Amino acid sequence: MNSSIKGIATATLALLINYSANPAFALPQKINHPSTVATQASKDILIVPGERVGPITRTTTKQDLVKLFGASRLVDKTISGAEGIGSFAATQVNLNQGRSLLVVWSNNTRTKPLDVRNLGSAWKTREGIGVGTPLSELRKKLGNFKLYGLEWDYGGTILLDSSKLSRYQGKLILRVDAAPNASENFPNDYQSVLGDSTFSSTNPHWKPLGIKLAEIIVVLNPSEQ
Repeated sequence: MNSSIKGIATATLALLINYSANPAFALPQKINHPSTVATQASKDILIVPGERVGPITRTTTKQDLVKLFGASRLVDKTISGAEGIGSFAATQVNLNQGRSLLVVWSNNTRTKPLDVRNLGSAWKTREGIGVGTPLSELRKKLGNFKLYGLEWDYGGTILLDSSKLSRYQGKLILRVDAAPNASENFPNDYQSVLGDSTFSSTNPHWKPLGIKLAEIIVVLNPSEQ
């Protein structure tokens, strides 16, 4: 296994196959209004790889999520690891306007986040990268880079160490995918970029496939993987 694959495999051990918020005001009894706190937290949609996703940081707990977003917006679940190996506690945070996300925990006590994934389209890095960003825009922000072919465990994963954002290696996972009907409409181009090989982002076969960023995983505690 080469170093690039090994780095991604380590960072995505839990990958599925397929600031404490300040209260906006205080009631006379000095009890924070939960809906107002949640609204304030929801306004922060910045991704800082390796550090935070909005108000969710390396030290955020499940109880912190309750304070930030309200218990009614949270759903606990268990997810499988890569290739169905292992299981991980997770908490879905249901927010509107493309702000929903999934926190994957490093332990069953839900006291330390491993990563944040299933991010809605509202979430963006400082570079303006978010779910739905087209390949042409990614090339402007990352430069010419390499990525893995489609339709395997790490399909469409961008090799950040080959890009202008190499500082995010191990902290941010970006995966692209083709448009829903690309394999039917452009079968030759689609077949040309499949499998566990690496391809240049300038490869002409990507162009007709409607390639967009499909998944972002922000790793908060990589040592826990």
